[in-house]
Amino acid sequence: MIRRLITYLVLFSGFGVAQAKRPFTFEDMMALKRVNEPVLSPDGKWVAFSATDVNLEKNTKTPHLWVIPAAGGEAKQLTSGPGEDRPRWSPDGKKLAFLSDRDGAQQVWAWDFDPNTVTLRGEPTKITSISTGADGEIWSPDGSTILFTSEVYPDCPDDACNKKRNEERASSPVKAQIWTHLFYRHWSSYNLGKRTHIFAVAATGGVARDLTPGEHDAPPFSLGGQDMYAFSPDGKEVAFTSNIDEVPAASTNNEIFIVPTAGGTPKKISTSPGSDSTPLYSPDGKWIAWRMQKRAGYESDRFRLVIYNRQSGEIKNLTEGFDRWVESFAWAPDSQRIFFTAENRGDAPIFRLQVSASPGTVPEEVVAGFNDSLQVGPDGSLFFDRMTIAAPNEIYTAKPQGKPCDATPPDYVDLNCTSVTNIAALTHLNDGVLSQVSMQPLESFWFTGASKTKVQGFLLKPPNFDAHKKYPVKFLIHGGPQGAWGNDWSFRWNPELFAANGYVVIMINPRGSTGYGQKFIDEINGDWGGKPYVDLMKGLDYAEQKYPFIDKTRECALGASYGGYMIDWILGHTDRFKCLVSHDGMFDTISAFGSTEELWFPLWEFQGTPWTNRKTYEKWSPNNFATKFKTPTLVVHGQLDYRLDVSQGLELFTYLQLLKVPSKMLYFPDEGHWVLKPQNSKLWYETVNGWVDEHVK
Repeated sequence: MIRRLITYLVLFSGFGVAQAKRPFTFEDMMALKRVNEPVLSPDGKWVAFSATDVNLEKNTKTPHLWVIPAAGGEAKQLTSGPGEDRPRWSPDGKKLAFLSDRDGAQQVWAWDFDPNTVTLRGEPTKITSISTGADGEIWSPDGSTILFTSEVYPDCPDDACNKKRNEERASSPVKAQIWTHLFYRHWSSYNLGKRTHIFAVAATGGVARDLTPGEHDAPPFSLGGQDMYAFSPDGKEVAFTSNIDEVPAASTNNEIFIVPTAGGTPKKISTSPGSDSTPLYSPDGKWIAWRMQKRAGYESDRFRLVIYNRQSGEIKNLTEGFDRWVESFAWAPDSQRIFFTAENRGDAPIFRLQVSASPGTVPEEVVAGFNDSLQVGPDGSLFFDRMTIAAPNEIYTAKPQGKPCDATPPDYVDLNCTSVTNIAALTHLNDGVLSQVSMQPLESFWFTGASKTKVQGFLLKPPNFDAHKKYPVKFLIHGGPQGAWGNDWSFRWNPELFAANGYVVIMINPRGSTGYGQKFIDEINGDWGGKPYVDLMKGLDYAEQKYPFIDKTRECALGASYGGYMIDWILGHTDRFKCLVSHDGMFDTISAFGSTEELWFPLWEFQGTPWTNRKTYEKWSPNNFATKFKTPTLVVHGQLDYRLDVSQGLELFTYLQLLKVPSKMLYFPDEGHWVLKPQNSKLWYETVNGWVDEHVK
């Protein structure tokens, strides 16, 4: 009797291990720290990283520097100032360089690190003082020099000229601009005649010298990932990425160049007509590895891993026999192996490949899961960040050895397969928040899509799921279109948050999705509303039949970017949904061509221009099916979205209103393609979820 009483008290008291968890909320998501890439110290003893704190009340995101022993232990926050990001160890491990705008424009700073007290000593030293600001700092191998990037006026000979030009522009009552070429704006900003250049400055500070002067961006615009430039091991040379084509707005032909650190004329070493980017020298200095695409003008061609022999100039393709995209990669200390991540069926495992491997060799999978941002320690240990559908990035470590993972058949994904020992999470910055909320695991299913092709889908159940109940559905459609749903985390479109208020979330990876081979990706080209639409509808049909708890009479479809396009397409092709949410979608393919900035995208996807191939543009343009619009639709768009101009959302809303289709528009004057500001994000989730609740719950 006493034992039963004790058991009862443990299970049901506020201190019991079985205490019920609550549904995930937007405030919970904003309380999570956003952990960035691991940066290993040269001696392999410490891992530095930055973690961003969100203050919803102040509408701010502030990064700070952290460090944790590489062998495991307690993570310690090193800074608490106005914002410190992108830590980089000096070659002797005694300093951390970082970025901060603590005294105005963002600059490179350095701070002494004390390993005994695990603190930063004294005050930081300001390394750069360039008026146009600094970004992307990298130490030279001997610690004497730091590379960084800055956006400058290409015709200015020095910083005084740049400063004067900026001041004149800021003080002038005339804000007009004159353009003579394309790429006058990109993504969410106008370029104002500036170009990104790579600079070198002494690690003690001083006047920086421009290593890539001229009219081209070096490096080009990037949405993240590895640096597009690197020092050679002896510090005498820099490899970098640039696009020198006459019309960069219509070209994906990034090239790899090398230039002496002391300055000189850059030399092009890449040869592919497609994109070459993210060069990285081998530790022994014999090779430069980079990611290569073969086809010109196609931003979604397969990313291969190639190595360039610095002595002979020969370029060797290491992954021609691997039908996946190479993402982040890192050299092993012996320069004989390269580790890299690649999306595969909703996951992003880590693979290992020998440099000496014969052509066609299939890489060896060594770590499963959704991983990125690789670093390799002196002893061969791996350091990387990892996420799941139920948890954002934390930093992990692993020691590769043993047998590779078994090959998985096409209808199964083994999320636990591994050929390494001692896989461990180093950081646990978000355990406190996540331990209080209910999260569901991602469930995978396969079905037969268009042309009898196997297609993968995913399902997420709501908290406190009851198999005997019927649940409404949020049907999410991803963007890209060359993207994918998987076992990864998102702050912008978070499936767990969509499920939290009592919904089953269904996500399909139709034609065009990454992680299923290049043929699967290519089959969306020129067929935007064809096989991808069939895949999506067949996937939803399959889920409705397979899962009896789905209420197929209460379903809403939501999508952004290409997903927004598909919502617009669905609007004119089926009435099966009770409501729709179209975020930053393409509504009129012809007007979108004239208002976008990355012209290579429609040129490839619609196989020409509107005047050379109008038939394809017209065939797949959602506005041409307006007479069939009936489903209540929420339209979301940002003024600063130059990928898909705000006019696309305005056109859709205008059509819906004149057709008397129940509709609402959420307009952000201060957001681009993504909603990034915390309070704007809160409004976005409230409006989107409220719209769905209104129509299906």
